[in-house]
Amino acid sequence: MSSSNSVTVQILDKEYSIICPQEERSNLVGAARYLDGKMREIRSSGKVIGADRIAVMAALNITHDLLHRQDAPAAAGGSTREQVRDLLDRVDLALASDADVPKG
Repeated sequence: MSSSNSVTVQILDKEYSIICPQEERSNLVGAARYLDGKMREIRSSGKVIGADRIAVMAALNITHDLLHRQDAPAAAGGSTREQVRDLLDRVDLALASDADVPKG
């Protein structure tokens, strides 16, 4: 994919470039804003320190909320779970590539 398919989002004051199909850009930006908000809430509570721990707590909270809001049978929720896994894979990839960038 070309760089024109790359979207830059900011999460907890860090920028992440993520390759994303054009038709999914607004969803990805919305998801990043939502995640950023959740992570800021957790950080401001003062109970969790460190970006990695804040990210894990946010992921757990979001997943908990998602699973408890599903009123449909488990079979109908399969596509939602696949979307969550796909987003988590993208975040893992972004975090891994960010760790490879030398800090200056």
